[in-house]
Amino acid sequence: MLSEIMQSALNEQIKVEAESSQIYLAMASWAEVKGFEGIATFMFKQSDEERQHMLKLVKYVNQRGGHAVISALEEPRLDYTSFKTLFTQLYRHEVRVSECINILVDISLSEKDYATHNFLQWYVSEQIEEEATARVILDKIDLIGDDKGGLYLFDNDMKNFSATGHNIVQ
Repeated sequence: MLSEIMQSALNEQIKVEAESSQIYLAMASWAEVKGFEGIATFMFKQSDEERQHMLKLVKYVNQRGGHAVISALEEPRLDYTSFKTLFTQLYRHEVRVSECINILVDISLSEKDYATHNFLQWYVSEQIEEEATARVILDKIDLIGDDKGGLYLFDNDMKNFSATGHNIVQ
């Protein structure tokens, strides 16, 4: 059984994960409209992944005797002036999500809720991967600079970008 404090914190994380999905979805839509098929493909995939993270939390809360709450979301406010700006926002968002997960881990330990602590370790690992992926992408954007040909290749490579191992699949 979840404590009220733990349930409330997990419900807040459900909202954070839903917001993450919406942010990726907004970026995907923008990229698709602008003709960046690879970036759109990557962002749509990431949006789906974030939704799965949310659903995993929903199921966990409900299975532990709590009640998962689905909150209203605000429209993501993003700056689309450049790819670097867009992906920098994404990186900063992933850092914020990591901070939220760390707070959850701390709460689980203070509540002596070791089952939730164990459950959250998957999210800790996932956030290490998410932050690393965003950093790798930003590094690639830095390498490209203002080169239009490089941007074309970057967009094409994003179709096959693998978060696991941070490799471009050939």
